[in-house]
Amino acid sequence: MELLCNAPAHATVPDRYVFPPEKRAALQLDNDLTPDDITLPIIDLHHGALSDDRRNQVAAEIIAAGKEFGFFQVVNHGVEEDAVQAFRDAAAGFFALPAKEKLPYCSYDMSKRFRLATSTSYDRGETRYWRDYVKFRCYPASDDNVRCWPSKPASFAPRLVEYCEAVHVLAQTLLGLIAEGLGLDARFFAGDLSGGDTHMSVNYYPPCPDPSVTMGLLAHCDRHLLTLLSQADVAGLQARHGGRWLLVRPIQGSFVVNFGHQMEIVTNGVLASVEHRAVTNSTAARMSVATHVHPTDGCVIRPAPELVDEAENPAKYREFLFSEFMEAYDAADASRDDVLNSFKIRRG
Repeated sequence: MELLCNAPAHATVPDRYVFPPEKRAALQLDNDLTPDDITLPIIDLHHGALSDDRRNQVAAEIIAAGKEFGFFQVVNHGVEEDAVQAFRDAAAGFFALPAKEKLPYCSYDMSKRFRLATSTSYDRGETRYWRDYVKFRCYPASDDNVRCWPSKPASFAPRLVEYCEAVHVLAQTLLGLIAEGLGLDARFFAGDLSGGDTHMSVNYYPPCPDPSVTMGLLAHCDRHLLTLLSQADVAGLQARHGGRWLLVRPIQGSFVVNFGHQMEIVTNGVLASVEHRAVTNSTAARMSVATHVHPTDGCVIRPAPELVDEAENPAKYREFLFSEFMEAYDAADASRDDVLNSFKIRRG
């Protein structure tokens, strides 16, 4: 497997990374990017020290951000910056290992609990994203998960455990606030809806000699419940907003939060899963760390009864198992409309 992180710096973009003109983000930059005065909402969690009034306000801010953007950023979230940076350094150390030391982890087999790969595009064509990545199960730190993690660098496993435990607490805090903001019981998302193994994607985008012809990732929506993203200080994430693209500008010490398809279905469309993509740049390597909160495979997914009114707001989606959704998502090549149409209720 030919990894970008082990290749010498390219003077030009190899043909296998050149996207067709209609797929390129750069051709849309002048006319399609949202103006600078529109930015993602920033939610201050006050390190979880929220009075009842402040908690209600923060919950309302999250729901408003979700309805408008499907994305927001959180600050003062309680995850120590030292823990974030320590894991980011360990992950960067893994990508920097010699190719032969990473070879045992290289695989396109999605059933593996830890795998390293360079990626082809969502449409299953031969064109490659300008991206290497590792995907793995990061929480809980069970024996089945831990034994699949790399032994080098030595800091990887302990820093991962520290980071994921803190992010898990943050995710549960956010899910409680989302539930309250929707008028649901604070523990609505606890249990099977958020109880599957938490997955992580660490994406490495090296500097690109010509970002105008490449993509880091094409537009897609996430398949699970909730994503928490550390993108440090290098921009590259764009979210669709009002038919245009919004560059998600990094904020020191923040996490970017977005909703997956399961959140949209469970909330009966109140909170939407929004398309997003990654673009490349020519000056700096970018590494994003995405933590994905999953339901259990056997979790029954359906709109919350409290958010369904047969007269005013009937259920938009049928009941299904999360495992069924995962199969449909893969079959639809991550197409938002195709995958959701598989579960929508058709009315005459």
